[in-house]
Amino acid sequence: MKRRQPTFPEAPSTSRARIAASILDADLGNLAHAVTRAEREGADRIHLDVMDGHFVPNLTFGPRTIKALRRRTRIPFDAHLMIANPARFIDEYLDAGCDSVTIHVEIKEEIEPTLRAIRAAGRAAGLCVKPKTPLSALEPYRQLLDIVMVMTVEPGFGGQAFMTDVAKAKLLKARELLSHKLHGGEVHVDGGVNRDSAELIGSLGVDILVVGSALWLKGRDMAREIRLIRALADEGYQYGLNDGVPPIPRDRMVTFASLPRPQARTLREEIEGAGIPVLLFRSPKDPADMDDELRRWDLLLPASAEAAAKERFGRRRATLTRTAGRSNGSSAAPATEATGQPA
Repeated sequence: MKRRQPTFPEAPSTSRARIAASILDADLGNLAHAVTRAEREGADRIHLDVMDGHFVPNLTFGPRTIKALRRRTRIPFDAHLMIANPARFIDEYLDAGCDSVTIHVEIKEEIEPTLRAIRAAGRAAGLCVKPKTPLSALEPYRQLLDIVMVMTVEPGFGGQAFMTDVAKAKLLKARELLSHKLHGGEVHVDGGVNRDSAELIGSLGVDILVVGSALWLKGRDMAREIRLIRALADEGYQYGLNDGVPPIPRDRMVTFASLPRPQARTLREEIEGAGIPVLLFRSPKDPADMDDELRRWDLLLPASAEAAAKERFGRRRATLTRTAGRSNGSSAAPATEATGQPA
């Protein structure tokens, strides 16, 4: 099995909400076209609803189909395994190229080994709850979770009506199960997501909206629908949770510190060790011909993780800044803008 670290950033975006296009209601006879179309029209991910006819009363596709589709697009594959025994097949889905895999907490086999296998492969691991399953069922596994998925329809078929009561009861609380993640924890909602439910979903702090049948209606402009649902979700977040302030786009980067290369590498390793991705760039404030070991390097990280980084590493940053200043006789104050040239 090939181990792969998740890529960052996932896809260029100026929004907080992201759209995972479910291909369950696409033309199953031409899934390759469905995948490439969803990417072309602006979807952030492809959502793969895998059903075995046992855990849910429907049958879709498996790892061989996913592996064939993987060659058709570069955007992430988000697999939702609605199957009774995911542990038996998990290696096949990881080998097929799934970037994240979510299984159901209601299965009747051990869950922890499967979550650990997903994470050991460098992929994001998730647990999903059906509408009638309480979030408390996920508590024993919370430290292994990158994703919490809430079903707002009964799993098994597309085109069902959105369960507003389930969304209000679970979505905002689902974030608490990811409190151990400084960056990258995601709440997903799956079922009945469309332009009518998007604003409420955004106001409940959801990160990933799984959109299925709303994208595949005959004659509908898919690109416009994706933009509309994404914008409505962001608006819901802005006025429902963020005091009217527009949400931070997921791909916005900020400069956390400017340090000589030895200190910059040290701080980068410590921050990445806590789960926050860091990019290292030569600072544009120093001469272009300056020796790389003497010049400053900017550490860029996601703006959405800046507050957590300051809380965890603010003192460490100050210490390294003072050390750098004493060693070269100049100050190396933290910057605030994401600029510079890649190393």
